[in-house]
Amino acid sequence: MATIRNELFPKIADGVYEWEDYVENDGVDEPRLHTLKITMTKTPDKLTIDFNGTDPQAKGPINWAANYGEYRFAKKWIAPILRNLADTPERAAEIDMNEGVCDCVDIIFPPPGTLVSPTFPAPVGMRFVTFLRVLGIFAGCLAQATGGRIPADQETIRIWGIHGWDDEDRFFLFREVLGGGSGGRWYADGSDVIHIVPNSRNLPAEFSETRYPIVVEQLALKQDAGGPGLKRGGLGYHKKIRVLQGVSLLSNADRSLLNTYGVNGGSAGSTYGISVHRANGEETQVPGLADDIEVAEGDLIEITTTGGGGWGDPLEREAELVRLDVIRGLVSRERAQIDYGVIFDGDGEEITVAEGATSAERDEQRQARRPLDMFDRGDYFRSLGAAEGSAAESPNVEESA
Repeated sequence: MATIRNELFPKIADGVYEWEDYVENDGVDEPRLHTLKITMTKTPDKLTIDFNGTDPQAKGPINWAANYGEYRFAKKWIAPILRNLADTPERAAEIDMNEGVCDCVDIIFPPPGTLVSPTFPAPVGMRFVTFLRVLGIFAGCLAQATGGRIPADQETIRIWGIHGWDDEDRFFLFREVLGGGSGGRWYADGSDVIHIVPNSRNLPAEFSETRYPIVVEQLALKQDAGGPGLKRGGLGYHKKIRVLQGVSLLSNADRSLLNTYGVNGGSAGSTYGISVHRANGEETQVPGLADDIEVAEGDLIEITTTGGGGWGDPLEREAELVRLDVIRGLVSRERAQIDYGVIFDGDGEEITVAEGATSAERDEQRQARRPLDMFDRGDYFRSLGAAEGSAAESPNVEESA
């Protein structure tokens, strides 16, 4: 408790901060955004996290019953985000979040009947989407209170799979819990394909092909998935699997529409996507939350998982780092110019930064763009704001500095 109050709390400006984010679909009602909201109040010795403003509980399984046990689990689940305020990542790794946080953090839950205070018999089977989103909302409040010194957003768990019946009429289920890229940080790029659930990993091709009627044709990092920034977001998976018999496809995932957000002038990361390339040449886009999608023998399933949001102004990223990203296949040459303003001479691994052209390109982009926002939530969110006037406003970097 003393470490939190004496070392971390002073880095958070006293005041009241709000942030909200959304779950895209509950799988039962017609798809719509389900709002999760936090109002954070910071005083010298206390953080109060208020969930009022969160939407009513859903018919589908995205509810998270967090309002139990004197809220101790909820406090200890949220509090580790505070370690990002340590002076160095090494110091952050030394800070344990234990029972002491319960005396530093207060939580106010809405009356029973919301996404975070559901009443029986509300389904909760996909609560992981909601309790992970809550971490990002708390981080968004902290970013506003610290001048952006918090990592960008990430979405590091989703489930996809196939099921069917084998030659001996036995049911089988092939299911993977796949990670995604983490957000860029003030001191480093985000990490690629991290898994927040430590015992869940991409399944090895050898195991998968032995047990199930599939061929793993590709396992790679998704190029350009990481949000552009001074510190780039980590990349997600890019996986291709061909099925050897007719099966049904399932996807339990979010962030298929709404991007992981960038922070402090960084840009949003890429979304989750899953599609079926039919043997006849047609392509079927599958919603993030779906089941019993028919896949025929010979069809190819393509999965891409989210990239982390970027941190800081992409035009301030060292051109040499962008060059290395292009050589390694992490960033395409096209996006290097569009997102980072970097232009190259040469081809392949022999490319070099065209210093004069890059400087001119970056100057032109700076003059043409609007002031950078503290948060970038991506094109889909901007389209919602333009259409409905509902998008939560984001302070710009200068206002929050």
